[in-house]
Amino acid sequence: MANRSGAASTSTRENVRRYEHFIAGQWAAPSSGQLFETYNPATGEVLAHLARGDKQDVDKAVEAARMAFESNAWQEMVPVQRGRILFRIAELIRQQKEELATLESLDTGKPISQARADVEVAARYFEFYGGVADKIMGSTIPVMPGALDFTVREPYGVSAQIIPWNYPIQIGARGIAPALAAGNTVVVKPAEEASLTCLEMARIAQEGGLPSGALNVITGYGTEAGAPLASHSGINHLTFTGSVEVGISVMKAAAENIVPVTLELGGKSPNLLFADAEMAKALPAIVRSILQNCGQTCSAGSRLLVEESVHDAVVREVKERFQATRLGHPLEDPDMGPLISARQREAVLGYVELAPQEGARVVTGGVPPEDSRLRKGYYLLPTLLDEVAPSARVFSEEIFGPVLTVTAFSGVEEALKLANATPYGLVAAVWTRDLSRAHYLASKIRAGQVFINSYGAGGGVELPFGGMRRSGFGREKSLEALLNYTQVKNIFVKYS
Repeated sequence: MANRSGAASTSTRENVRRYEHFIAGQWAAPSSGQLFETYNPATGEVLAHLARGDKQDVDKAVEAARMAFESNAWQEMVPVQRGRILFRIAELIRQQKEELATLESLDTGKPISQARADVEVAARYFEFYGGVADKIMGSTIPVMPGALDFTVREPYGVSAQIIPWNYPIQIGARGIAPALAAGNTVVVKPAEEASLTCLEMARIAQEGGLPSGALNVITGYGTEAGAPLASHSGINHLTFTGSVEVGISVMKAAAENIVPVTLELGGKSPNLLFADAEMAKALPAIVRSILQNCGQTCSAGSRLLVEESVHDAVVREVKERFQATRLGHPLEDPDMGPLISARQREAVLGYVELAPQEGARVVTGGVPPEDSRLRKGYYLLPTLLDEVAPSARVFSEEIFGPVLTVTAFSGVEEALKLANATPYGLVAAVWTRDLSRAHYLASKIRAGQVFINSYGAGGGVELPFGGMRRSGFGREKSLEALLNYTQVKNIFVKYS
């Protein structure tokens, strides 16, 4: 990819890349001249040197996005043309799928097959929103004789997007694509832990015909680059995906400039497993829902609520599945790779150590693997905690690692109470053959997305996604996302 982009170059150490910011269609050196290092979580080795952005760099990127938005080239571009550019970007992403997936796997530590799936979903976002760019419509409103009233949906202007490290190419695309489709221009600040595929996506967008400045990427630390972007007076909308604590800070910063925000925050999502569920399908899906991406997923199924009569059998089988999980280097495509960093692993281990103090039982895992080949990486064995009380911190706080808590229930109402017993409300799943019970629970569970006899939908590009309560507000994905990136204008015409 280095030869194609001209931004990344091999340093004196083999396979170490170097990237600058991407501003106004060009690679731009950081104003400070400083770089920072990002690491391969599977080996702990330096993967890339990235531009260390600051307020000056953010100012340049926002100015570039503003100039692009107000330019004749962008303002006069008909929606169908924007759509064609997005289709072209999707095509180029697919053409470079293997390179992008390899980069995503090395940068995040996820198995290569999961990285390939993420790249495909990223392409699908551009494809999906490319198809609706010319179908963002208003409505007419009947008022009185001799008058016409109608609405149009217009872009906000400059869309700022702060992207997390767990799914950089996928989450990056899910915000960039609808923002562009709606006619906005974009400034992205990816997480410092994993920025590489967002930078490559900007290059690909330029190659696909996107006007210079329509998509800009600034790398750096949250306090130095993310905070100035969130508080910038030149942005018109802000999308943030990340922790509750940072989300609160971001929302406060945006509020100073009366900038609307879309927040997709944490989750502590439950799987409600009833005795009549089809276990052969339910248990593999439940295990995948927590071990995918090493549990570093906001929508991870991190709580298993199981009916008492099948509790012991379910715990035994989940334990066996956890113990059979293959850990390894991401490019070898194991079942599970490493956590993103040593700091993240220490945070997860802190919760594992806390669990017995709260009355829980560590059934399996909770320690790094003994395999000498994995010692340099940030690996952790899949961890199963049983007998977890609703009062425990491990029950209600987001751990963001391969840790599944198990709590038994005796009936529908207790299951519902447990499902709603955390401050989050992102995703939930109900496993039962009784569809009346499933629909009842789906209507009562306080979550933005509820699955019945399933968990996840292969990327779910077409499905509205977002949370309730401390999981945030606003919706990503689907046609609903376009509501985030457009504002309504009402026009009244008196013609008689």
